[in-house]
Amino acid sequence: MQYLLMIYTEEAQESRRSDAENQAMMGDYMAFTRSIIESGHRLGGERLRPTAEAKTVRVRDGKVMTTDGPFAETREQLGGFYLVEAKDIEEATALAARIPGAKHGSIEVRAIWPVPRP
Repeated sequence: MQYLLMIYTEEAQESRRSDAENQAMMGDYMAFTRSIIESGHRLGGERLRPTAEAKTVRVRDGKVMTTDGPFAETREQLGGFYLVEAKDIEEATALAARIPGAKHGSIEVRAIWPVPRP
């Protein structure tokens, strides 16, 4: 089964880390990514640009409205994700616990709802 592991962190906290701390964190992410590639769990994943560069789109009564930034003001922001293959939610949760961002943020684990292909 496929699971999306969404990485939530505080962007403000990230900007306060030193270059050395950021490099160490990126090294931890690279090691984790290599490990799930080698184990066959990784299907995809990316880091996201900051929320200040985001737009939220809504369509109401046929009218498109856009606003700058994320949908809601929250303490933690979605910073990236991994799409993984796991046998069940427990295995997906164990993978999520190994993501470096879990040490200072949170990881949301969501099963993918397969959509039939036409």
